Amino acid sequence: TSSPYWPAPTMALGGSAVAGRRRHVLLFPLAYQGHINPMFRLAGILHGRGFAVTVFHTHFNAPDPSRHPEYRFVPIPDGMSGPAPVAIEDVVSHILALNAACEAPFRDRLAAVLEEYSGDAVACIIVDTHLLSMVEVATKLSVRTLVLRTGSAACLSCFVAYPLLIKRGYLPVQGTELPPYRVRDLMQLGKRHDLTCKLLERVVEAVKASSGIILNTFDALERRELVKLRRDLDMPVFDIGPLHLFSPAAAAESSLLRQDRRCLKWLDARPAASVLYVSFGSLACMSARDLVETAWGIAGSGVPFLWVVRPGLVAADGLTRLPDGFEEATRGRGMVVEWAPQEEVLRHAAVAGFWTHGGWNSTTESVCEGVPMLCRPHFGDQMGNARYVEHVWRVGFEVAGALERGGVEAAIRRLVTGSEGAEMRARAGELKKAAKECTGEAGSSGLAIGKLIDHMLAL
Repeated sequence: TSSPYWPAPTMALGGSAVAGRRRHVLLFPLAYQGHINPMFRLAGILHGRGFAVTVFHTHFNAPDPSRHPEYRFVPIPDGMSGPAPVAIEDVVSHILALNAACEAPFRDRLAAVLEEYSGDAVACIIVDTHLLSMVEVATKLSVRTLVLRTGSAACLSCFVAYPLLIKRGYLPVQGTELPPYRVRDLMQLGKRHDLTCKLLERVVEAVKASSGIILNTFDALERRELVKLRRDLDMPVFDIGPLHLFSPAAAAESSLLRQDRRCLKWLDARPAASVLYVSFGSLACMSARDLVETAWGIAGSGVPFLWVVRPGLVAADGLTRLPDGFEEATRGRGMVVEWAPQEEVLRHAAVAGFWTHGGWNSTTESVCEGVPMLCRPHFGDQMGNARYVEHVWRVGFEVAGALERGGVEAAIRRLVTGSEGAEMRARAGELKKAAKECTGEAGSSGLAIGKLIDHMLAL
């Protein structure tokens, strides 16, 4: 039977068929690019293992079903309109509001899905850890849940520890260090510390209410952190990353912005290990002043560059305009695009370094291609990621403090043309080899995917 909410599915038997029927996995990503990509990469892995995939999604930042004809999509009305939030405080408020707005309609649509598919045909639902309300709804409807955490194991360990840090007076920040993180590397929201606490408490609650947690990381990168997390949580932890190596096409298929692929041809004409790739992700913003200092620092470095300047990169007035004279000063050695196929760019032989905001997706993608990083963290887990890049893995360094063009020039040269940058590139190359080994058939992540599948089918 077909549902009034979505078209009837086209079913086919696969590797996870039970009693002549294919097993279903239901997914609900958080509707931000950095969370959508990992969930769709996971969907690709599970679909390849024989599961029928059904994706619940909000109207906000809704995916394009035409890009994923093999999946079924169930829209959940969220009653929210207007542009995407920019300030981190507004993003956190928006996430909490989405939870509240989607709870009732999700309950109705999930019940309809279960009635149509029949309970024993649904293996489980996998929910982003920021969607506690959806975990609670699924639990009440007797659907076993797993959660996907799109950040690092180290970051999640900090989330778990947050109540204790507050109780002992470390938070709000008092300057105490918790190696390798400093307290200032943890999530901070200034005056809205209450929002931070609520958001992170809900993440941990979602994890503990689930039947297991899936992480986009790998053993060779975070072995110590994974051991600690398993001890602290005492529940199944599946480190099946880096997800983009298992499902490489998902980023283009789930991108909310149109990728300008002309930049790949531009890179083809560049010498090996000569280009600085600059991208601050899909959400992080900068001031108009920082944009100007960044631009003239890039220009003054003399290093060839590919720079992603997306709409909305400048927070204050929404205008993103490079300074007069920049194009003329860099003609012939630079390219500016609104969005790029990042995985392919980082994989390109011409790329020598990556100036990034330090989001977890960007960090792992850079590590997995052996590309060292300049990190300019903005919010969330990015400060902690930058700390690991510089002080644990030693594959890059943070561009800290107020941006000044002279400091930007020096940082770029240090990464791309200096001997220290070459050493970072060599260490990143070792992590690239480790990532390839982990994603092999007998690698730790490959084996973890098998354990995840077994766990799903046993729920």
